[in-house]
Amino acid sequence: MIHYSCDRCKKIIDQHDSLRYVVKIEVQAAMEPLDLDDVDADRDHLLEIQEMLERMEDEECSGAGNEVYQKLHYDLCSDCHRQYVNNPLGSELPVQIGFSQN
Repeated sequence: MIHYSCDRCKKIIDQHDSLRYVVKIEVQAAMEPLDLDDVDADRDHLLEIQEMLERMEDEECSGAGNEVYQKLHYDLCSDCHRQYVNNPLGSELPVQIGFSQN
């Protein structure tokens, strides 16, 4: 039997008694299109690609792929789902002061 727990509060999620919410997040680097006026016709693009691939094979650059693209998956309980939907970025919400209509 598969057991699920909330990735936020670590509470066990009972499949029969409560709902489990799945949050899928895709993060990718936003790359601007190249300005063709700035492209140097004398550049050896294949050599540059080869050098980039060699650098990525080094241990120092092993996390470079995560800087460009990530696909994340989280399970949430009902309470954490409600909090996530109200504030998905987890930013601090400004205090709202309510004034009476006097």
